[in-house]
Amino acid sequence: MILTVTLNTALDLTYRVPALVPHASHRVTQVIERPGGKGLNVARVLDTLGYETVATGFAGGATGAVLRERLAELSTVRDALVETAGPTRRTVAVVDTATGDTTQLNEPGPTVTPEEWAAFRDRFTELLDGARAVALCGSLPPGVHVGAYAELVRAARAAGVPVLLDTSGEPLRRGIAARPDLVKPNAEELAQLTGAREPHRATLDARRRGAHAVVSSLGPEGLLAATPEGLWQATPPGPVHGNPTGAGDSAVAGLLSGLLDATPWPTRLTRAVALSAATVLSPVAGEFDRAAYEELLPKVTVREVS
Repeated sequence: MILTVTLNTALDLTYRVPALVPHASHRVTQVIERPGGKGLNVARVLDTLGYETVATGFAGGATGAVLRERLAELSTVRDALVETAGPTRRTVAVVDTATGDTTQLNEPGPTVTPEEWAAFRDRFTELLDGARAVALCGSLPPGVHVGAYAELVRAARAAGVPVLLDTSGEPLRRGIAARPDLVKPNAEELAQLTGAREPHRATLDARRRGAHAVVSSLGPEGLLAATPEGLWQATPPGPVHGNPTGAGDSAVAGLLSGLLDATPWPTRLTRAVALSAATVLSPVAGEFDRAAYEELLPKVTVREVS
């Protein structure tokens, strides 16, 4: 099975309005509620693709209870979340249906106590025993120390389980030094990590910092991967417009599935780019349009970069 970790889970709310106008009242035409947080988005995509997946991390309060209900309703992902006293946060995506643009509002997460962190560490260690790969995703909630992902990377490596890290800032800086198998920053996260704005240079620099491979998200220009087999860029056939929430998480799911299937890097990147673009085209945050995914797959371009 694949284990996904979401330390800062969220209940994702998508509001659709005819047009988003600053300083005005809006009539919401549709409300959609989904379990969220980067790792849960990854888990749901993997589940849709047919991979056995277990989700752990934190959930608490009335919001956390709704999140767990929705997770059970929408997927066969096994719930191994650890209860917190503080309530799970909410995120709100406001979709302007006239333009397709999305405005995102993210609440802070609950403060995790030392006892809750210890309970999670025990759960994580138990779950590693049956895991074929681990994805560590998203921000750290208040109360969790900044080196938490580095600690979890080292635990996964000690258990012989491949580990992907998708976070930002100091948790990424410390986590990459623990030598994960793969990190997936976006362009801004990569620049913050390396100080370089040129994507090729920054991606190679990030790999030298400890990761076995680095896959950088370049937005509409696709993905750039620095791997032991070379440097590759995968590009979608053209720009896509819609709700970008969860697009990067779908790319992570594609990369993880490729790792488990032992596919060549060009195939992994093709799958990741097609899933990411199909997620943007989906009307619901954190889900992908399967028909669009199947249509995009043969149209993604992959080239080796010298």
